[in-house]
Amino acid sequence: MAKAFGIITSPANHIKIEGMQDYRPVGAFSFLGRYRVIDFPISNMSNSGIDRIQVYVRGKVRSLAEHLGTGRHYNINSKRGKLQMLFSERSSVNDIYNTDIAAFAENLDILERMRQEYVVIAPSYMVYSQDYNALLNTHIESGADITLLYHKVDIAKECYLNCDVLNLNKQKGVESIERNMGNTKEKNIFMDTYVMKTSLFIELVKKARKLSSMYTLPEIVSLSAAEMDIRGVAHRGFFASISDFNSYYGANMSLLDYKVATELFHSDWPIYTKTTDACPTQFFEGSDVKNSFVSNGCLIEGSIENSVVGRCVTIHKGAVLKNCVVLAYAEIGEGVHLENQVVDKWAKIIHAKEIIATSEKPGYVKRDDTL
Repeated sequence: MAKAFGIITSPANHIKIEGMQDYRPVGAFSFLGRYRVIDFPISNMSNSGIDRIQVYVRGKVRSLAEHLGTGRHYNINSKRGKLQMLFSERSSVNDIYNTDIAAFAENLDILERMRQEYVVIAPSYMVYSQDYNALLNTHIESGADITLLYHKVDIAKECYLNCDVLNLNKQKGVESIERNMGNTKEKNIFMDTYVMKTSLFIELVKKARKLSSMYTLPEIVSLSAAEMDIRGVAHRGFFASISDFNSYYGANMSLLDYKVATELFHSDWPIYTKTTDACPTQFFEGSDVKNSFVSNGCLIEGSIENSVVGRCVTIHKGAVLKNCVVLAYAEIGEGVHLENQVVDKWAKIIHAKEIIATSEKPGYVKRDDTL
């Protein structure tokens, strides 16, 4: 799909994942023990034939830059395509200036040099599968100015509170974009995914900068809804927005259900990631694993139930994990009992023998910490 290039955006300022985001951007979060969150939008683009992809980043970019590398592991042809990281300066005056529009404006010269007629914009903090080629064809056939992707949910009172929603008319035309206030259970959650002509995108960026330094892309699109033909297209399948700590934990846990996982993973739609060479996981005598994802390189002597375990994790004899997400290189000591916890990379839980939280409010063990 050479007629479109891709943009992966950073989360908006109001999206903050306490604890984990202190060390890396949301796109670099480990997901299901093997992937990073950003693998999903980039894989969607690669599978759709988009081979020119711009990734916008702000702050604490080391882990993300290491993971993305040259982009070869995303099946992007380096002679024809390119995975490019574009940086935006964070304002020390006020965080209200750190918008996606500001990032685009800082790199406007690069955007104006793109030769593709269309642009597909997707977020780095949402997990879903989508054929962007089909979405682009739908956009072109409709004759719309902008096409937006949304997912209809019936739990909007309790979930997706940091997300935007689309207000649609009966013809699926977008009347406005606004924040989910949790006032009704059924909402069309905006997936921060856009399709439009490159020239229109650049025009919107310039227009937003003239009107207000605080404007974001959703705001300028919403403002333009009355004068443009903006359509909504419904997404089908698995969808998760990593917009707070609970949603990160919940997204990992939900995919332990095989039926749910089949809505995200398809044999003809691979999710690419940077591979890590490690020995196969060793399950020692007396270990017990039920309904869990366990990555390679682990040493398992204890019990694991309904949990996600990252690469090269050590779980000693007598340790019990229930409903946990354990990131790479963590160590769980002998006789330790964990329930409903997210254990960050290189953490060691040795002296504390019992750490239990509820599924409604899971606990967090800091990166490289010892308990």
